[in-house]
Amino acid sequence: MEHRLTTAVVSDRKITIGIVAGEASGDILGAGLIRSLRARYPRARFVGIGGDEMIAEGFCSLVPMERLSVMGLVEVLGRIRELFSIRARLLEYFFATPPDVVIGIDSPDFTLAIERRCRDAGIPTVHYVSPSVWAWRQKRIFKIAKSVDLMLTLFPFEARFYEEHQVPVAFVGHPLADRIPMIPETGKARRELGLDDRAPLLAVLPGSRAGEVERLGTLFLEAARWIQERRPDLQLVIPCVNREREKQVRDLVDALEVKLPVTIVRGQSREVMAASDVVLLASGTATLEAMLLKKPMVVGYRLSNFSYALLSRLVKVPHVALPNLLAKETLVPELLQDDATPESLGSAVLERLENQQERQRLVDAFTELHLTLKQDADEKAANAISELVERGQV
Repeated sequence: MEHRLTTAVVSDRKITIGIVAGEASGDILGAGLIRSLRARYPRARFVGIGGDEMIAEGFCSLVPMERLSVMGLVEVLGRIRELFSIRARLLEYFFATPPDVVIGIDSPDFTLAIERRCRDAGIPTVHYVSPSVWAWRQKRIFKIAKSVDLMLTLFPFEARFYEEHQVPVAFVGHPLADRIPMIPETGKARRELGLDDRAPLLAVLPGSRAGEVERLGTLFLEAARWIQERRPDLQLVIPCVNREREKQVRDLVDALEVKLPVTIVRGQSREVMAASDVVLLASGTATLEAMLLKKPMVVGYRLSNFSYALLSRLVKVPHVALPNLLAKETLVPELLQDDATPESLGSAVLERLENQQERQRLVDAFTELHLTLKQDADEKAANAISELVERGQV
C-alpha cells in the first residue's frame, strides 16, 4: 500500500537526521530535502555524507562526498578498501549517536547496506530514488524490504511495484518536473546560445561518458548528415558535458568525410534541448528532460553484442525511454542495436521535424506526463519522512 502523507507541521524538537548521498544528483536532492525538513524541524541537525549543495544548507559531512563518486568496475575495485572503511566509520558514528532517521539518497550499492545495518539497530530508514529493481534484477526487492522502512520514488510506476511487494512507499514526483517550466522558452534559449531563431534545430546528445560517445557519436553524426542532405537549412547543435567530451566530439566531426555545419557547446545540455525542434539522444535521464521540455525525440542506443544479449534476457520492461515507460505506450521511437542505423534514425528525426500534427500530439502527451510528475517533490518527501519520524517506530 502507498504510504499516506500528512499535513506539514512545525516542531521544536531537536532531532538529528542522517543523510548519505554519493553523487552530484543526490547532493541536489539532499539540499532540497534539507530545506523542506528544516521548515518542519528548525532545530534539526543534519549529518552524514553530502556535497557542496547540502553543506550550503547547513549539512555536516563527515567524509567528502567525492570519495564515494566512483564509476566503473575497475575504479570501484581499486577503491573498495576505502569505501568499506568509509561505511564502517559512518556506521560507527550512527550507532554511537543514533539519529532519528537515516536517509540514503540513490547510490544503492553503498547506501542500502548502511540502511540495512541501521534498521537492524532500530534506527528508522528511508531510501530516496528507487533502484531500477522494477526493470531488472527484481529479486533485489527482498534485500530492499529488509533495509528500508520507507521508499520514496520519483515515478508512479515504481511506487506500484513496491506496493505489489508490500514495501511502504510514497511517490513524491520528480524534482526536475518542479524546476522545468511547463512551457519551454525556445526563442530565449536560442538567443542566449547565439543560434538562428528561424532555422530548424536538431540537438544531438550521444551521452556523457567516453564509451557512449565512442559508440554513438559517429552514428548520430552520420544520421545528422543524412537529414541535412534532405534539409540543408537544419542547424545541428551538440552539447558536451566537459572539455574531454568536447574534444572527443570534435575529433569525430573532423573524421567525417563530409564536413558537417555543427555548433558544439560545452555544458548547457538543457538549454540546447530547450532551443531545439527535435532531439536525437541516447537513453537515460536526458529523455526525461527532453520530455519535460516538450521536445519530440528519437532514442538510439548500441551496446556490445554480448552486453546487449545479456541485458535483453535480464530486463523485464518493454521500453527503455522514460517517456514510454511513463505513458505505457511508444510515444518515442526506440532504435536499439542493429535497428539503430543512420537511415533509420535520420528518417525518424525527419518525421518528427516535419509532421506538425505528430509534434502537437507529443506536446499534449508530454504536458500530461509533466503534470503527473510535478508534485513538489521536496515537500512530499519531507512530509513522508516527518511522518515516519513522528511515529517513532514502524
